[in-house]
Amino acid sequence: MISSFKEIFELLKAKGTKKKLVVAWGVDEHSINAVYQAAKMGFVEPTLVGDKKLIEEVCKKDNLDESVFSIIDNPKEIPAVAQAVAIVKAGEADFLMKGLCSTDKFMHAILNKELGLLPDKAVMSHVAVVENPMYNKLMIASDMAVIPAPDLSQKQAMTKYCINVAHSMGIDTPKVAFIGCTEQMLPKIQSCVDAALLAKMCDRGQIKGCIGDGPLALDVAISEEAVKIKKLVSPVAGDADILIFPNIESCNVFYKCNSQLCPNVHQAGMVVGAKVPCVLSSRADSIDTKLNSIAIAALSA
Repeated sequence: MISSFKEIFELLKAKGTKKKLVVAWGVDEHSINAVYQAAKMGFVEPTLVGDKKLIEEVCKKDNLDESVFSIIDNPKEIPAVAQAVAIVKAGEADFLMKGLCSTDKFMHAILNKELGLLPDKAVMSHVAVVENPMYNKLMIASDMAVIPAPDLSQKQAMTKYCINVAHSMGIDTPKVAFIGCTEQMLPKIQSCVDAALLAKMCDRGQIKGCIGDGPLALDVAISEEAVKIKKLVSPVAGDADILIFPNIESCNVFYKCNSQLCPNVHQAGMVVGAKVPCVLSSRADSIDTKLNSIAIAALSA
């Protein structure tokens, strides 16, 4: 079982395979440096689509070997994003990454009905991976960026995506916590009802490849001490691998509390449900976060 991003990099290196990555409007320093490091580690073959002059300026400033990249010169942002998506759609790349372009432009290109990457009737979601030194393993969480208020079927899809990510990380039977404001099943709170239904789906094999329980408050999902104090009996509580949050606000706050209030936290994120994994990091995200995101996408591709 993988418990850190360092181990993910070691696994990718051990696999010895290179995934083809294309970066949409890949002209910014953080994206270029993250891709450069991934290429030097040997698990990606990168293509940058964007203004070649801007890319060359970054490489010169940071003393990066430009020959590591295949550069497609496209000096305008929106056409560059569309071209990157077209490369993936043509089967010439294994996964996609957002560079300096805004999220709405990136997602608009992916969701384009004729030229995009979303299969018919597919559910697109976001998966985050968090390494917090206060927890003994990686936490996989959804959805902090795509689905505002997921219904039961969308939560089912979110769960399956997270399970797939866990499996790619060597977790054969991940423990899934369906998060609510309490571990009690309160019928008047929809998140509790959904969590209980999803947990039963796991029990009956409707959601395969995991052990699931819910509703679980966040404390009992990840704290063995909280479980003992509350005398909760659960196969998941205190040891969750996957956290399925009831809405975008709760997952987003969880992710950002980790990044802003917890020292030595490492994170990653990607969009799933499209034809390939799509690295979706904030334009302001660190090189470390972008590199980690490339790694989990390469592992999942």
